[in-house]
Amino acid sequence: MTLKLTPTLSRYLARHYIINLLVLTGALMTVIYLFDTVELIRRASDNPEVSLIAILQMSLLKLPEVSQTMLPFAVLFSAMYTFWQLTRRYELIVVRASGFSVWQFLMPLIAVAALFGILQMTVINPVGSVLIQKYEQLQHKLLSKERNEIAIFQEGLWLRQAILIEPEAPAPQEHAQQDPAQPIPSEPALVPGYIIFHAEKIKQPEWKLQNITVLYFTEENDFLQRVHAQEAVLGETSWRMTVVQIYRDNAVVPENLETFELPTSLTREDIEESFSSRASMSFWKLPGYITTLEETGFDAAALRVYYHNLLSQPLMFAAMILLAATVSMRPPRMQGSFLLIVFGVFIGFLVFFLSSFLQALGTSRQIPVIMAAWAPAAICFLLGLSAMLNKEDG
Repeated sequence: MTLKLTPTLSRYLARHYIINLLVLTGALMTVIYLFDTVELIRRASDNPEVSLIAILQMSLLKLPEVSQTMLPFAVLFSAMYTFWQLTRRYELIVVRASGFSVWQFLMPLIAVAALFGILQMTVINPVGSVLIQKYEQLQHKLLSKERNEIAIFQEGLWLRQAILIEPEAPAPQEHAQQDPAQPIPSEPALVPGYIIFHAEKIKQPEWKLQNITVLYFTEENDFLQRVHAQEAVLGETSWRMTVVQIYRDNAVVPENLETFELPTSLTREDIEESFSSRASMSFWKLPGYITTLEETGFDAAALRVYYHNLLSQPLMFAAMILLAATVSMRPPRMQGSFLLIVFGVFIGFLVFFLSSFLQALGTSRQIPVIMAAWAPAAICFLLGLSAMLNKEDG
């Protein structure tokens, strides 16, 4: 006769696991916070304007996003510690002797882990994406001094780029004669400004942009000129535009040019990485952003892999419980427990590298996106399930 696990026992097992999970997660987050703080202090050592308060704030803003990488480890190690505690106190042995199946007292922990995966997907990830955006703003302002901003919408590609522009020359005086004694004026010095660059469509992989509009502004936000072009190609140091019309300030008739080069410090890798940046993408906004990215002409494979990887987190966390059970639930009298725990740690790192490797293959489209995102969780779950079946029922 198989007994049904009582709610009291389920709550007892789940409470022990939740406490261990929270304590271990907090400990790992503290270690990550300290390492990030030390790294930011090193980066800011050459900039005395960056205060310690700003560095601590930046580390705190970055913490939720970085901590998501170690959550599977926290689920695995806390489950191993929970099973070790219960076994050492002979509580699991008493439960087994009472007639309960291993699957019955695993279910509360699997349920907690799956719910934690849903929480990570729907709450922790969106909160982390908001905070990491603020972190990147502070990083660009205090550390990198970067002035380039890139965004993609349904209307196309938008970017803001800092440039050096030539100030408007003074209007020539009519009937004025050049004094031979006066020196010839030198070329005016370039002054800092910025441009707003918009392209309606991007053709990949040639990186040919269509229907381009470029607006020039000074640092004081004074409008200087507008440039229209039919096509543009991003080169190594400039945007090469064709069939160009330049509207100077207060000019009615445009200046027509066959070609025009706009200097830029951006590269194709810079723009692609800004679109495939997973950290600033919220789980709830990812589907719409992926659709917009693909309609504009960019490859959204990296974001698709990331989105499906988030969806697979509940299954991955449940698999961590099964893997922890296979290496931790041994009677105290049996030898080799330490080696089995070391083997469990090795499994955790193996899962991490397997997941990273398959995601890289999916991003490069060498394997399907669904396989790249779901295969690590499915493999771990099936391995844990088969090991438990062989151990308990085999």
